[in-house]
Amino acid sequence: MKAKPGIPSILKTALVNAVIALVLFSLMVGIRTEAGSDGQLTYWTRFGELASLVAAVFGGSIAIELLRQWIGPTGAEKLVPPAVQSGMSLIGRYLAPALLIFTVLVPVIFYDQRYILDLAILVLTYVMLGWGLNVVVGLAGLLDLGYVAFYAVGAYSYGLLATNFGWSFWICLPLAGILAAFWGVLLGFPVLRLRGDYLAIVTLAFGEIIRLVIINWQDLTGGPNGVSGIPRPTFFGIPLDNSDDGLAARLGIEYSPTHRIVFLFYVILALALLTNWATIRLRRLPIGRAWEALREDEVACRALGINTTTTKLTAFATGAMFGGFAGAFFATRQGFISPESFTFQESALVLAIVVLGGMGSQLGVALAALAMIGGFELFRGLETYRMLVFGMAMVLIMIWRPRGLIGHRAPTVYLTKAQAISSDLVKEGHG
Repeated sequence: MKAKPGIPSILKTALVNAVIALVLFSLMVGIRTEAGSDGQLTYWTRFGELASLVAAVFGGSIAIELLRQWIGPTGAEKLVPPAVQSGMSLIGRYLAPALLIFTVLVPVIFYDQRYILDLAILVLTYVMLGWGLNVVVGLAGLLDLGYVAFYAVGAYSYGLLATNFGWSFWICLPLAGILAAFWGVLLGFPVLRLRGDYLAIVTLAFGEIIRLVIINWQDLTGGPNGVSGIPRPTFFGIPLDNSDDGLAARLGIEYSPTHRIVFLFYVILALALLTNWATIRLRRLPIGRAWEALREDEVACRALGINTTTTKLTAFATGAMFGGFAGAFFATRQGFISPESFTFQESALVLAIVVLGGMGSQLGVALAALAMIGGFELFRGLETYRMLVFGMAMVLIMIWRPRGLIGHRAPTVYLTKAQAISSDLVKEGHG
């Protein structure tokens, strides 16, 4: 049995971590530079804050090592009492319905708070994007760093069709999903033989190619100027404005701009629930089980006779379709789209949501989206340290929960009880 590290070893580890933190934070926090009004480069120092961060890393390293010794090598199941385990399982069973009920009531509870409604719409958009990427990354095990490309395809599909042909949102929405799925298939063909880091690099390049095409094809996409004047969605052809034909006038109620925000909230909620329902249903079908087999072992998947080409293409196409739906909603909500909205940072954020929530877990992705998007808003006043805090939080979660908040890698279909095998099928006798 391996001996636990002593005090000198713990102090040495903490000192090494503190030195690394000193090197990393020196230019990020200790010294700040800025171009002055006369064009000269000015700088100022914040050595006190730098020392506080290094001291926090040193103390945190000691605390983590002591906590590891206190926990010991036993499994987590033995550390949690049975009563606590049953309570946690009960909470987990009712957490998803409780969150759904609360989400449905958000416009009622926060009707007069426009900021919370806009934030809720943004969170649901990323929840839908996370569930779409979860098909590719969480179920099929294909690392996709260019998911924002399908988001952009859906947004520009709706924006261009609506502005050039005057088509409504409800007609363009399925078309945006179909076009995004088509581009997902186009991405899938070149990467059929790739896996791991090589697959990630190709998907990253695909996302950048789409963004550069949008910037440079100015005759179609408007280039850096984007597409403006994108029409808003209607309620079965009835506009949600202050006109005589508007929904408020027909219902005989006073018009409020919040009506449109509430309508958009329920539209993205319906799209997110549709994504969730379709993903859960697909997991139980043969194609879903093929995705899971591909994720666990591609060689064994081929040995079972599963067509990995079709499996990969359907995973890319399905995930891209949901991304296209989200992109179309983003375009109609903003009324304006430009290439700046579809950078690699968006792909990284959605992938972080999937990984932190737990690849393959629908509830985990929703919780991670709520924590990350809501957390960004919570720390908006701390612009200098916001990314630093989230980086440290992600590192800690990956240390203590390497499979995400709610890790879910169990197969969708499995035998509930062992079955005996006839002695005719085995050498040793009765199975």
